[in-house]
Amino acid sequence: MKIVVKVGSSILTDTGPSLKPSRVAAVVRDICQALQMGHQVVLVSSGAIAAGMGKLGLRQRPRDIRLKQAIAAVGQSSLMWAYEKAFQEAGRKVAQVLLTREDFTDKPRYINSRNTILALLDLGVVPVVNENDTVSVEEIRFGDNDQLAALVASLIGASRLVILSDVDGLYEEDPRRNPKARLIPRVKEITPELLRQAGGGAGRVGTGGMYSKLLAARKAMQAGIVVNIINGHKEGLLQALLQGQQVGTEFQPGLRRLPARKGWIAYGLRAQGKLVIDEGAKEAILKRGKSLLPSGVLAVEGSFKKGDAVYCVDAQGRRLAKGLVNYSCQEIERIKGRKTSELERLLGYRYSDEVIHRDNLVLLT
Repeated sequence: MKIVVKVGSSILTDTGPSLKPSRVAAVVRDICQALQMGHQVVLVSSGAIAAGMGKLGLRQRPRDIRLKQAIAAVGQSSLMWAYEKAFQEAGRKVAQVLLTREDFTDKPRYINSRNTILALLDLGVVPVVNENDTVSVEEIRFGDNDQLAALVASLIGASRLVILSDVDGLYEEDPRRNPKARLIPRVKEITPELLRQAGGGAGRVGTGGMYSKLLAARKAMQAGIVVNIINGHKEGLLQALLQGQQVGTEFQPGLRRLPARKGWIAYGLRAQGKLVIDEGAKEAILKRGKSLLPSGVLAVEGSFKKGDAVYCVDAQGRRLAKGLVNYSCQEIERIKGRKTSELERLLGYRYSDEVIHRDNLVLLT
């Protein structure tokens, strides 16, 4: 079974910004136990910026993207050396894999990234994946490694995504404020109410919080991947989880799993705009598996060209689907609400009868 394990900076650093070797070693021991059980593990690890902060004597995470890039460059070698040393002591080999958002939006790079990681797994090597902070800019950043972990899990067709957190899992209330807050053992749907309860909240050396973890879990669940949030400070929980014990919070997806191409559309490509669709088109797409026709489009938002990804939303702005358009935004403005038989007269040509063909359309609800 392929497993993606995501480790945040707070797990590797404890209370300060510097990497703590004992914490790195504990994470590696857990992963080695999973490997001994016959699983293939991809490690998505934060920590480059935290390691750089420790080297440079910085106490607060910088906001300036240039400083983040520079500090990540300082810390990346220390992060990989810490993993190299810990895995080497266990007789395991590791490989560094640095990704940017463009590696998911560009189809050849998406395929190459997938093939490289799968080849490493076949060789018995543990891929250590991180965002390429030294070259990323705001337009192509993932935002945090929770989202990166969900994308990687979908990329390689993982069965499970395990997020190591600094709490035991998802609680009904913040356990730091209410020690009696109840842990939620299982979640079948991540609702807007659940996201509101999670709120924000990143740490001094990290970018994520429970809200970010829920967004990542929702992405992975939509791809048919089981997600677990467990306490990364408690050694041995990963093994217990993989042995079938109830640990932390488990997010259980539906039975449907997206094919690789639709997974790329849903999670790899960045949407360039929106199409507001009417109730008839909504029912046809969601309940009858139909394509989106020009007659069902009410409005066009954003600037996009033929082949770009866009969201299909209802009149209230709720995201219903995501797909690749057969026409540009200017062309759809001219044909929205019109019948297919009118396309050639309105445009002078016709690429397709559909604005988005069902083969290029992914449901998000």
